[in-house]
Amino acid sequence: MKVASFLYENEIFVKEINEEQLQVKDANLVIGFGASALVSDENNFANIREKFPNATLAMASSAGEIFDKEVFDNTISLIAIEFADTKIATSEVNIEDYNNSFDAGHALVTKLPKETLKLIFVLSDGGKVNGSELVKGINEATESKVLVTGGLAGDGAKFEKTFVGLNQVPTSGKVIAIGFYGEKLQVSHGSIGGWESFGLERTVTKSDRNVLYEIDHKNVLDLYKKYLGKYAEELPGSALLFPLSIKLNDKDDLIVRTILSIDEQNQSMTFAGDLPLGSKVRFMKANFDKLIDAASDAASNCISMNKNSTKLALLISCVGRKVILSNRIDEEVEAVSDILSNTTLLTGFYSYGEISPLRPFSGCELHNQTMTITCLNEL
Repeated sequence: MKVASFLYENEIFVKEINEEQLQVKDANLVIGFGASALVSDENNFANIREKFPNATLAMASSAGEIFDKEVFDNTISLIAIEFADTKIATSEVNIEDYNNSFDAGHALVTKLPKETLKLIFVLSDGGKVNGSELVKGINEATESKVLVTGGLAGDGAKFEKTFVGLNQVPTSGKVIAIGFYGEKLQVSHGSIGGWESFGLERTVTKSDRNVLYEIDHKNVLDLYKKYLGKYAEELPGSALLFPLSIKLNDKDDLIVRTILSIDEQNQSMTFAGDLPLGSKVRFMKANFDKLIDAASDAASNCISMNKNSTKLALLISCVGRKVILSNRIDEEVEAVSDILSNTTLLTGFYSYGEISPLRPFSGCELHNQTMTITCLNEL
């Protein structure tokens, strides 16, 4: 297995890390993450396809691109992979062709061959798709027996339109899956947030999937404005600073939900994942040190699952973390790099939702506000 990373900006490739001398014509798979306007541009797609003529090409829009130890905006970060033995298969669906996101997720995975399937990496539209329902459909199709990771495409901090594409110019509404096959492929994963809950535990008393109306029979928008104080005028963007933790029942681990939009007319808030009636929620906050520590811990979890060094780490972090860390955002990626081997290439993006198991190799879940890492290597 050989890997090389490339940074594309202003219609040219401006940076390259290729210590193994991977020949671009031999790349089996190229995954790219970039600004919405760039990845949806036909000329940019043509330039990238010309660079990697024989590779399966998957791209998604982002809220920031990870290249090596840095975070960029208004670029496209690409990783090229040449496998020695591992095989890949792909599938894609358009959310417009299905009644709901559950059915789309189920169909997406059903299209993939099952024999020797080791990992499914998913990239999904981040606006039209309900991420919670998508992963439920995926879990039913896989019976939670295959590692599934990935993320929801981003659109900076605009939350307007996201794009995903498989061997074509990325468009809105697409969900793609890349299946990795073979016994020689080693995979590991980690996903940790670093946020802490505060205030009383409350109960969801009125919701419709990922649209929340009331907590403890009180209007959620009024509650948020009360807790945000001076930040209330900056909604919905400022709500990224105060996500919700959700617990479906006493046995479940906490999952974080971040806000996508608010509706003043209907007095509601739309989240990146479902908040079922009766679930328990608390407000959350974060500080810089805990977010950085969580990124380190996610990388440590990858190492604990696989003692061998890894060639590639796919990092998917949340746009909310990027807002908090601001101009110190590179330190989150550096924290991951400090834990992993010096020979590990880092790539990834800032997303509207992260897909990963809560526990090693269990069914996948939709997360918000986490650093989620997927590590790959071939024996």
